[in-house]
Amino acid sequence: MAKTLRTSSDYTIKTGTGASGSNSVIFDSKTTRVKGDLVVDGTNTVVDTASLTIEDPIIILSRNNSTPSDVDSGILVNRGAANNAAFYWNEGDDTFKAVTTSSDGTGTSIADTALAKIQAGEPAAASDVATKNYVDASAGSFTLNVAGDDSTAITVGSGQILQFVGGANISTAGSEPDTITIDLGQNLTNIESISSATSNANLTLASNGTGDVVINDTLTFSAAATTPSASAVTKIYNKTAGGGGTGLYFINSNISSGTEGELISKKKATALAIALG
Repeated sequence: MAKTLRTSSDYTIKTGTGASGSNSVIFDSKTTRVKGDLVVDGTNTVVDTASLTIEDPIIILSRNNSTPSDVDSGILVNRGAANNAAFYWNEGDDTFKAVTTSSDGTGTSIADTALAKIQAGEPAAASDVATKNYVDASAGSFTLNVAGDDSTAITVGSGQILQFVGGANISTAGSEPDTITIDLGQNLTNIESISSATSNANLTLASNGTGDVVINDTLTFSAAATTPSASAVTKIYNKTAGGGGTGLYFINSNISSGTEGELISKKKATALAIALG
């Protein structure tokens, strides 16, 4: 018949020397029910049952890990002679991992032997994990349109190569990983016009070091709309020819107090020399 053991204070069952000894307490019954909290203060808890049902919706692992120490936490599957399998949080990598492992679950870290596959359903939301089938299908429908300066659009389809071809004075080269290098040749040819990008800005031609700016052909001066302002550098410009007979003028704030002067032609200079005796 049923029996009830009641005490008004703590009740201790102790065999031998207790937890430090080797004796055991065995409950041999169809069902053993603990009505209240069950606290196990030991180093190892073994549940040897064919079916385990847990009502708690949230299971806490590494309960006493109060500081961000390098402790891996997760679920390990004993696979017998083969490497075990684990799905766990890798503290060192800050990521969840599915792996096979040589670890047996007795330590605080998981030693990966290989990554394991994870199967999932086809994604429906933007935050869902993508399957290989979804990625392959999405990549297969990808279309890339490329246009040049003439606005002509070129479609780059799946499996095709987008090639960058250099023109005059421009060379291109591809290298891994995913790099296209475009070089502009040092010797510029087939250039018909050079202008500054900003309105009223100077355009400077400068040689390197003690080199000169060399002009190997005719240098043409267009007519200046107005006489430029004088500064501490010599400016040469073209206007209607005056007494010098050249129409090529210069101005420098350090020469003739900045008054412009006209370069004299050989013919005018000879006539002036004869007239002056």
